[in-house]
Formats: sequence, structure tokens, C-alpha cells
Amino acid sequence: MTPPARGDHEARRREVSEAVWRVLAARGFGGLTLRAVAAEFGASTGLLTHYFPNKRALVVHALEVLDRQTADRHRPATEAAATSRGLAVLRAALLDNLPLDARAVAGNRIWVGSWGPALADPALAAEHAERYRRSRRRMTELCAEAQELGELPAGGAPADLAARAQSFTLGLTVQVLLAPEEFPPERQRALLDAFLADLATGDEG
Repeated sequence: MTPPARGDHEARRREVSEAVWRVLAARGFGGLTLRAVAAEFGASTGLLTHYFPNKRALVVHALEVLDRQTADRHRPATEAAATSRGLAVLRAALLDNLPLDARAVAGNRIWVGSWGPALADPALAAEHAERYRRSRRRMTELCAEAQELGELPAGGAPADLAARAQSFTLGLTVQVLLAPEEFPPERQRALLDAFLADLATGDEG
């Protein structure tokens, strides 16, 4: 395979992105190497370096791919905001973060797997922290709206309520990934609804 013409560069890069996603889904971040992606892409590592000069560049790109995949998967919750408000939208957003189906399981396995490389790289850690910060900001807006609607206690700081919600879903996600047979989708939904009910009554747990 020869290097692509300039006009084909973006199309080829999209193909590489798809190969990155397939490697991540099958092997996780531990198996994400230039050689593995090149093999999945059907090219040499030499050609792949036209796009990614080293493993770190590949990891950075993989996280960008994950961001796009996650945004696409979260679109239904975003669209729900057009007809719902407050707690209903927060519930939809939190459900969308949970590994309730095969695609969400694959995405969450990759996200959790990315924590290791991020913790070992301050720049990647900062990018991860900002991703979670953006998510909390959106949830903070929803919690504030739910308070205005009388769905959540007025006394709690919306940012703290959002942090509790994010922490709950992250913790539940890890448990699901480690013991999926103990946390089928119906139990995940039931646990989330119980958490939101406690949040609505001001139960600190």
C-alpha cells in the first residue's frame, strides 16, 4: 500500500480511525500498538507513521475517536431535552452512560481501559479531567433545572448533586464491566432509579 494522495488523506485517516476503534474494542488500550492498528488496517507500520508518528499520537487520536463515538451514542439523550426537562433529561443522560447494551459495554470498556494511560501521562490526565468536567457542567445545569422544577431539594448545591450522579454512574459502570452477570440492564436501571429517588428526597446515602 502506497502513501495516499493529498486528496485521499482524510478518507484514509477515517479508515485508520475505524481500525483504531476495532483494535480498542478487541484488545483495549493495552493492545493498542502501531503494529496492531497497521495489521487491522492492512498496511505497514511505515505507512501508518504518515498519520501517527508514535504510540502516544495513536493514543491521543484513539481518545478523540472515543469522544466522537460517545457523542454519537449520547445523541438520543440530547434530543430528549427538546421534549423533557430537569430530572427526566438527567436520567436519560445517566442511562446513556451505563453499559446497557453491547455497544455501550464496548465503549465503556475502552474508556475504563484508557484511565491507565491517562494516569501515567499528565497531559492525557488533564484532557480526561476536562472531559469529566464538561460532563459535570452539563449535569449541573440539569440538576439546577430540576431544583427549579421542585424535583430535587433546593438546598443542595447543583454542582455537588452532579458530582454525586457522575460518581454513581462511574462506580456502577466499573462493577458492571467486572461482573456483568450480577448487573444485567434491568438491575442497572433499577439501581439508577433508586439513586435518583434518594437524590430527590435529599438522602445522603
